[in-house]
Amino acid sequence: MTKIGIIGGSGLDNPDILEHPQDLLANTAWGTPSSALKIGKIAGVDVVLLGRHGREHTIAPSGVNFRANIQALKDVGCTHILATTAVGSLREEIGRGHLVIIDQFIDFTKQRSMSFHETFAPHQPVHTPMAEPFDDRLRGLLTQVCGRCKFDFHRTGTVVTIEGPRFSTRAESRMFRAWGADIINMSTATEVALANEAGIPYAAVAMSTDYDCWKTDEDPVSWDAILSVFQSNSMKVTQLLISTIPLIADPRM
Repeated sequence: MTKIGIIGGSGLDNPDILEHPQDLLANTAWGTPSSALKIGKIAGVDVVLLGRHGREHTIAPSGVNFRANIQALKDVGCTHILATTAVGSLREEIGRGHLVIIDQFIDFTKQRSMSFHETFAPHQPVHTPMAEPFDDRLRGLLTQVCGRCKFDFHRTGTVVTIEGPRFSTRAESRMFRAWGADIINMSTATEVALANEAGIPYAAVAMSTDYDCWKTDEDPVSWDAILSVFQSNSMKVTQLLISTIPLIADPRM
């Protein structure tokens, strides 16, 4: 049976999208997840909502227990994960409020636990393939719904994930552009790598809120500017999730 985990990023973890929501306190071998799990339904499909930074956004990016989050969703039987994230744009054509269906990542974090496999059984190393980290079917369905809803969106995008909570220097922002990154955030690389290790198909929809700091003709990114953009555009992400979830559960799609 399909059960979809939704990991909500900054301002994109609204529990009101669920029918008959209930809280479930979870604990895992890796500790407790960022928040209690909010369990309910969307269009008759079982859904589990988890706020990445806690319900009051009290957990800094590198303080998120990503392993516990993914493990908790696996433990309650999630068969798929959809994640939302606010990002900075590293490309002129990815404007504020645009959605990006991410297909690749670059990991620029330095101090996070990136794997469930801290040790190996004798002669049984575990090395998870990561050439295509985001699930093709989920990405295709998200793209289909974006097109149907006539959103401003991009079918692909490479995200570079930095440690945070600070924003990039201008030199770093220019370097990430030179590396081929299209957007920047503080969560996705860690999360999708662990989802792949856990064997759960994962896709992420990013909302562009700013231009980081590479554009010298604009003010550098600020938290207030990010809030302003995603508060005025968050309904698009909500509509995208609500419309995509029934398609995921439909075996014909």
